[in-house]
Amino acid sequence: MAQPLEGLTALVTGAGRGLGRAEALELARLGARVVVNDFGQSGRDGSGAASAAPAEEAAEAIRAAGGQAVAHTGDVADHQQAGELVQLAIDTYGRLDILVNNAGILRDRMVFSMTEDEWDSVIRVHLKGHFNTTHFAAAHWRTRSKEAGSPVFGRIVNTSSEAFLAGSAGQPNYAAAKGGIVGLTTSTALALAKYGVTANAICPRARTRMTEDVFAGLAAPEDGRPDPLAPEHVAPLVGYLASPAASGINGQLLVVHGGMVAIAERPRIAAKFDTAQDVFSYEELDGLLTPYYAGRPPHETFAAAEVLGLKHD
Repeated sequence: MAQPLEGLTALVTGAGRGLGRAEALELARLGARVVVNDFGQSGRDGSGAASAAPAEEAAEAIRAAGGQAVAHTGDVADHQQAGELVQLAIDTYGRLDILVNNAGILRDRMVFSMTEDEWDSVIRVHLKGHFNTTHFAAAHWRTRSKEAGSPVFGRIVNTSSEAFLAGSAGQPNYAAAKGGIVGLTTSTALALAKYGVTANAICPRARTRMTEDVFAGLAAPEDGRPDPLAPEHVAPLVGYLASPAASGINGQLLVVHGGMVAIAERPRIAAKFDTAQDVFSYEELDGLLTPYYAGRPPHETFAAAEVLGLKHD
């Protein structure tokens, strides 16, 4: 029986460790040939012995399990290197079919304490990194579709975060980048649908090197039960969204962790006010909006903090 991703080529960024590594291994398990990207070269471990770059180690793990994989250690936030990454997939395996954008960093600080560099670096890696690879992959699929005269197979899975949905007070840079990724995803979904490409975003919750401080107070179970924050809870959804079975899912946002998948609904209009004049005045707005918000729950904002309470039942 054929595997669902057999014959397809996948590219996963930030795949040397943690969530990206689990996703790359799952895509390979489902039959995909995988280009494993993670920024960083070979070096020395704590004992001084030579150590392979994380991307190379993840690619070797895939090959050791009988799959096909090649490593790339470039920076996806660099436009040229992102283009070289997409081209590596095309040159190595003939085409690109699946793009999983996962690479990211954290520089947490309150907005009044955050430095310009802390803001710029997080926006650069997360949001610009997502754009860079998407740009080159989209151009590849558009060209292929035009040459074929019909839609082609293409899948994009982007990585947003509950920090965007819930509003994380200590992560203004990260929340902004992850919100931008959702906007990029929905725009890309509409732009590429006619070429046969879908684009979706996930909000994963996983215990990784990047989030070890975030989840420091949530220890893994000691009774043998699976860790609800294990990246392996997220990877199967990525594999599914990358598959032909998910052809009807496009421009969606899904929250996933600990044996649970929740579908986030798009924003809906809660109320609408029309001016009784040609244009609104301050006084008219005061008479309409002030009592409306006075009747709303205190501290309620556009953020959906209740998402943080989601768990597997």
